[in-house]
Amino acid sequence: MSEETKVKGPASYFPSIEKKYGQPISHWLNQLGTVNDKKHMEMVNWLKAEHGMGHGHANALVAYFLASAKNT
Repeated sequence: MSEETKVKGPASYFPSIEKKYGQPISHWLNQLGTVNDKKHMEMVNWLKAEHGMGHGHANALVAYFLASAKNT
């Protein structure tokens, strides 16, 4: 994969998130939509507590979710 096509930022975690937790990213983004009244770290902690997600994966999903919400 060339440097120009390499995924960077939170989305770079997506393949490992899907592999480890067995759900597509759309599933996790939909889950975050149910708690979008919470702050960033509250959402991260929710993913960790309710779904057993590691901190890095949870943080990447929340960062992507919140950035996407700002762009819509």
